Amino acid sequence: MTNIVVLIKQVPDTWSERKLSDGDYTLDREAADAVLDEINERAVEEALQIKEANGGEVTVLSAGPERATEAIRKALSMGADKAIHIKDDQLHGSDAVQTAYVLARALGTVEGVELVIAGNEATDGRVGAIPAMIAEYLELPHVTHLRKLTLEGETLKGERETDEGIFHVEAELPAIVSVNEKINEPRFPSFKGIMAAKKKEVTVVTLAEIDVEAGDVGLENAGSVVTASTPKPPKTAGERVTDEGDGGSKVAEYLVSQKII
Repeated sequence: MTNIVVLIKQVPDTWSERKLSDGDYTLDREAADAVLDEINERAVEEALQIKEANGGEVTVLSAGPERATEAIRKALSMGADKAIHIKDDQLHGSDAVQTAYVLARALGTVEGVELVIAGNEATDGRVGAIPAMIAEYLELPHVTHLRKLTLEGETLKGERETDEGIFHVEAELPAIVSVNEKINEPRFPSFKGIMAAKKKEVTVVTLAEIDVEAGDVGLENAGSVVTASTPKPPKTAGERVTDEGDGGSKVAEYLVSQKII
């Protein structure tokens, strides 16, 4: 294995309030605490396990503003070797297709890539199609939503779990895969790893440096546009049931009234 690239993204913490910016309805990333997306931690972990078994190098790739460096350093502290950070204000408001195109262009600058690993979907946008889009741009095979991943020489084998059952899939390297939350349990960065991450190489590139033109990205050129949004209604107190010997019946009546049963 020469080089594994892991796609990572900094997202608003799920425990923080998420909201859209006034005017353009893009995600207000300053309104909430930012973290490395949990599914990306599992993607990094899978890459590290493959590296430990087969050798090679793990590079993390991310597109985002300055503060995305925090997520990059988290991945590096877990054990990734180096990182590429696409940082350009012109990316603001880019949709999924534009984002996939930018990541594909950046991947084209990395030499010796045999495997690209991503999470199945980010917790902020939940599009779930970026890895497949990148594969189409790069004309590479892709296998998605894997709960298990193994390498046998130049062949990648995986298990995909669906409502219909378990599918066994495979592809020849180089390939792109996405993983779900069942793939592994990510490691915690050690103190040594955290200190080492501060010295690891992070290459910062602009769109121009990966041959992406301004007209290919950004809110004004996006294929999808948010025209309005409605805030989530505030939480209300639940209905309390006092059990006077008929608590079970009252609960059942409530579930029927809500068409749950």
